[in-house]
Amino acid sequence: MPVDKSDRTSHFPAIEKKYGQPMSYWFGQMEEIAERKYPEQIAFLRENHGFSQAHANALVMFSRGSTTTKKYSNFKEFFAQHDATKQNTAKAIFKAITDKYPAMEEVIAWNKPTLKLGDDYIFAVDILKNHILMLPHDGRQILIDMAPKLKGLEVKLKTIQVPVDWKVDTKLVQDLATARIKALKNK
Repeated sequence: MPVDKSDRTSHFPAIEKKYGQPMSYWFGQMEEIAERKYPEQIAFLRENHGFSQAHANALVMFSRGSTTTKKYSNFKEFFAQHDATKQNTAKAIFKAITDKYPAMEEVIAWNKPTLKLGDDYIFAVDILKNHILMLPHDGRQILIDMAPKLKGLEVKLKTIQVPVDWKVDTKLVQDLATARIKALKNK
């Protein structure tokens, strides 16, 4: 049965095994450094006990009261924190894709609204203060291949930045999703 990595306690058996102490010991260690800031707590575990970043983060965040990495369980929860303009733009991006690929499933992955086809992640969006990021999954090569179509947009290593009030280019967004699906078929 796969482990739910969004549940911070799922790391505990591996922490006990890898670092040789029961969780009660590690909780005691966290109590001793409870007044320290997050980066200092992470550094303490990494430098003094050889913790990996993932294990240190799971223990520190759990000790601070965060039992899960999930912030949102669905699109509605994610969008609720943003104003209408941002919501409408992001929803229009997803609609452009799902109109062409109605079998896409809406999921929250990495705390971002994401479209999935079968077991494969296809496309995500992140809404920031001054812009929206479009994230074709494994998009680096896709963005290189589609560079001529992306002129005029702010393209980073794996993301495309658009204004919060962007008039969605339906064909471009669909082409990005299509490129991801084709890349999966060619693997």
